Amino acid sequence: MKFIEIIFIAVGLAMDAFAVSLAVGANGYAAKLRPAVRLAFHFGLFQFLMPVLGWYLGIQIEQYIRSVDHWIAFGLLSFVGIRMIITGWREEREVLEQDPTKSYTMVMLSVATSLDALAVGITLAMIHVEIWYPSAVIGIITACLSFLALKIGSRLSGAFGKWMEIAGGLIITLIGVKLLLEGLLL
Repeated sequence: MKFIEIIFIAVGLAMDAFAVSLAVGANGYAAKLRPAVRLAFHFGLFQFLMPVLGWYLGIQIEQYIRSVDHWIAFGLLSFVGIRMIITGWREEREVLEQDPTKSYTMVMLSVATSLDALAVGITLAMIHVEIWYPSAVIGIITACLSFLALKIGSRLSGAFGKWMEIAGGLIITLIGVKLLLEGLLL
């Protein structure tokens, strides 16, 4: 997998965390450095761990689905991308009632924003991509974009996150289409 593809996947996956971070920043949470770093770190950490977990699951089942792996990769990435697009189009946005940079709320947000990365990890196993480098890139980009979004969110309203999530969904869906076409043509 090319570096630019890893970057596009990482940015696409980071859009959920980016949108949540915009909302957190817009609600006045994480205005200080410590909570902002804590939330960005957790989002990045979970985005790093979930593809690794998905990859290990994927290598366990890859031998059984080798003949249709490009269809499964396309399906998983399309599902993730389309779900992000639909979520971005929804009119209602989540209102945060408690500080999301602490305890259970932070862990739940970290898991929720990184579940898509689990599916991407399965996909990477099916197309025989070693996981550590892409996973590290995904985690670092997510942490950096989340931190940036917290700072932007403190200055903007939450509407911007809608378009970022839609863009991320489109990127991930297009990568799924590319993998399908490559699988069909090989």
